[in-house]
Amino acid sequence: MSSSLSDRRGRVAQALNLDDTLLLVGAGEPVPLPEGSDQSYPFRAHAEYFYLTGLECPGGVIAFDPHDGEREGWRSFVPDVTEGERVWEGRQQQSGESVAVLETWLSARRGRPIAALGAPLRGVQADAGKTAKTRELLTHARRPKDAGEIALLRRTAVATAAGFAALRAALRPGVTERQLQVDLETGFFRHGGTRAGYGSIVGSGPNSAVLHFEPGERAVCEGDFVLVDAGAEIDRYMNDVTRTYVAGTPTAFQRDLYQIVLAAEEHAIARCVPGAEWREVHLAAAVEMVAGLVGMGVMRGAAESLVEQEAHTLFFPHGLGHMVGLGVRDGSGLLPGRTKSTRASLATLRMDLPLAPGYVVTVEPGLYFIPPLLNDPARRARYRNCVNWPLVDQHLALGGVRIEDNVLVTPGEPDVLTRDIPKTL
Repeated sequence: MSSSLSDRRGRVAQALNLDDTLLLVGAGEPVPLPEGSDQSYPFRAHAEYFYLTGLECPGGVIAFDPHDGEREGWRSFVPDVTEGERVWEGRQQQSGESVAVLETWLSARRGRPIAALGAPLRGVQADAGKTAKTRELLTHARRPKDAGEIALLRRTAVATAAGFAALRAALRPGVTERQLQVDLETGFFRHGGTRAGYGSIVGSGPNSAVLHFEPGERAVCEGDFVLVDAGAEIDRYMNDVTRTYVAGTPTAFQRDLYQIVLAAEEHAIARCVPGAEWREVHLAAAVEMVAGLVGMGVMRGAAESLVEQEAHTLFFPHGLGHMVGLGVRDGSGLLPGRTKSTRASLATLRMDLPLAPGYVVTVEPGLYFIPPLLNDPARRARYRNCVNWPLVDQHLALGGVRIEDNVLVTPGEPDVLTRDIPKTL
């Protein structure tokens, strides 16, 4: 086991403060494909297991007994590889103790409470309350990235930048969203990426206003917005980046909309300093973008008042961002002990906590013309005086703009890990 992994486990043990409680973390099992093809979905160990082991080990379990010491109390149990698995899959035996010994390990500690994290473990009677509290504390302990994690994220940023450069070079009227996805992800792989971190989003024209759009066969038209949200992955660590382009010459309206989002993003990045409350960073970005929409004649009124009325959610319906690293929303959520805000416009926030050094967050403001929201009669009635509806109706097929970077919070200035991906239309 590497010294960095040992250090990580020791830090986690201190953070969890388990006292008499045992910890079990399961990797999970492969899920067979439904058609009886003798294949399974690609296996991904549960992130909580992977964080503590660095292993993609189906059926693996890592256990911890706090009585045995912060570093010495960890035991990794792995399945015995069968002859069939060696023959058909080429699977190799993972390092660790046989999972068959886990029952003996538990029997020697019978009567003590168990917190069970990761994938569910058959036959384990876990304490629900201790499990929930331990998961909350582990999530919080995972938030500051160590040196090894940050190095991986810098490598993924290089691969991600290469993919976006390849897509940008291929972008022109007539190319399909699917073709752009192929160029994008090929760029990832050719520069060290092991896979796309999540389903790549490539939306052109009105599809650029669909927040989680899966690219299809639509051909890009002259003057279309093309929104690309994607990131490379290396060893389970990934980037999450968005850029918005125009195929051809942008209109003045498109340029103005883009500049509003870009300014809000850059100002929000500058606010990513230790102690900054994420909800306040989010709301400040919302006020700035609403002020921009007022300046464009799309909205009417004072920006602060419009945000208080939740009118900004017509055009900015999602949160400003989330944490990223070991997974696309790694470590997001609430500060331990904090409850979710009841305010409607904060309900979509992926995280609500103060920032701290070592956190890696996405900053991704966006403005969109989304017909299901803007054509809703109830919203039109509620915000009849807040919006220039005739102007909005002229742009219902425009799509939208989102710009997103990955930012490392440091004791000093924010470190934009994805700075090498240009932010130009």
